[in-house]
Amino acid sequence: MTNKIKVWTKQHADILNVLNQTGRYIAKKEYIEQKMEDHTSLYLGVYDWYFHAASKLVQPPADVKYPIWVSLSQEESIQNSEGNAILEIELEQDQLIIVDLLKWGNIVNYLYIPKDLEDQKAHSELLEQYGIDDCTAFMTPFYPNIKRKIEKSRERLFDDSSVLGEMKVGTIWEIRKEWITEITR
Repeated sequence: MTNKIKVWTKQHADILNVLNQTGRYIAKKEYIEQKMEDHTSLYLGVYDWYFHAASKLVQPPADVKYPIWVSLSQEESIQNSEGNAILEIELEQDQLIIVDLLKWGNIVNYLYIPKDLEDQKAHSELLEQYGIDDCTAFMTPFYPNIKRKIEKSRERLFDDSSVLGEMKVGTIWEIRKEWITEITR
């Protein structure tokens, strides 16, 4: 018995050529560098963490190092724009990793992910005692204990008992040509 799910992703239209030639698409470092430009180094560090953590949930193919982001509903998918294509993909549900979008935003912005409101309050009080914010604690060498606390809180990305927001997004490790059910240009 299969358990299929549909997801949507906006990708540069050039990947359609890759899919036609190779039968699959995987995110590569150079694609991230092109998209993120000056912010590449910030994202690559976060993606490295994500790869190692998410690999424990869904094993990636041997040649994959970066996730492909997908929307869980057509209504919540990113609007198409010139030079891009929206791919509707149907795949086995066990290939999909679902995360809280606000938690992911905290990780990308080097912010603490609290367990609950009480934990958030205690963390905010700690930062106030030092007169800093999360980003300062994370990006400078002066607050190693707070940085470790922020890094450790990332584990909550996959913990549904801690919720920051209702919006969920997903990642997959690859797109196979046979998974695509519709292409919108």
